[in-house]
Amino acid sequence: MTTDSTSRPETPGQHDGGRTYREDFEHGPGGWWGWAGNHEGFRRFELAPSAILSRSPWWVDYNHAPPGAGYLHMIFCLNTKGPLGESMTDLFQRNKFVDGKYPQNFLHASLTFRLKGEVRLRGAQLCLLLQASDSTLTSGWVLHGQPLNITADWSEQTIQVMPYLDQWTCLGGRQSRLDYYGHLPLQQVLANVNINLMLILFPLQISPMGPIEGDRHLLRAGRDYPLWASDLPEGYIVMDRAEIHFPETSLVK
Repeated sequence: MTTDSTSRPETPGQHDGGRTYREDFEHGPGGWWGWAGNHEGFRRFELAPSAILSRSPWWVDYNHAPPGAGYLHMIFCLNTKGPLGESMTDLFQRNKFVDGKYPQNFLHASLTFRLKGEVRLRGAQLCLLLQASDSTLTSGWVLHGQPLNITADWSEQTIQVMPYLDQWTCLGGRQSRLDYYGHLPLQQVLANVNINLMLILFPLQISPMGPIEGDRHLLRAGRDYPLWASDLPEGYIVMDRAEIHFPETSLVK
C-alpha cells in the first residue's frame, strides 16, 4: 500500500539486513532518463536544485495500444541492467543502479519517491511500471493499485511491491508489436526486473483530431494522426529523491 510522509530521512534504513539504492540528484540525473518521442529520442530533464523535472507535452507511447492495456506517458525511467550506450551516459550520467549491481529481484521491495508538481491528469494516474524480458518477449506490469499522488508541496510516498494480481495490469502490446511485447507471469517479472522501472502516467485518453482512415489503435497515435492535446495530461512533475530498499531475500541468487 502507498504510504505518505513529508519527512526526508538522512540515511536509508537497512535494519533487516537488506540493501538500499538511493539517488538524491545532487549531481544530476544519475542515470534516470525521459523520452521525447520516436522522432526526437531521449529527452533531457530540466534540472532543478538537487532534483529532476519532467514537463509536458509528453510523448504518447502507443506500443501498448489495444489489444494491449492502453497508452501511456513515460515520466521518469531507470534502466536496471547494463551495459548502457555511450549516448545515454552522455545525456544522463552514469547509472548508479547498474554500477552498484543492485538486485533485479523486486519482490517485496519498497520504493520511496519524494516529488511534487502540478498536473491536470485527465483520467490518468502516476504509477510504477516494471519491465522484464525472457530473451524472446518483453513484459511490462503497471502497479495501478498503488498510484502516487502529485501535490503542489513535497510529498514522500512509499510503494510496496507485492505479487497481488488485483493490483497490477499487464501492458501487453499493440497488434503490430505482439512479437516483442506480451505477457509473462507477474511473479516472474517481479523476481527479475532485467530491463527498467518507470513512473508513468496511465491510462491516457486518446482522441483523434479530425477523421482518420483505418483503426486508430492499429495506427500510431500522435504519429500517423494528430491528437487533441486537451485530452492528455498536462503539467510538470519534480522528483528530488528515489529510494529502493531490497529485503535480504532479494539478495539471494
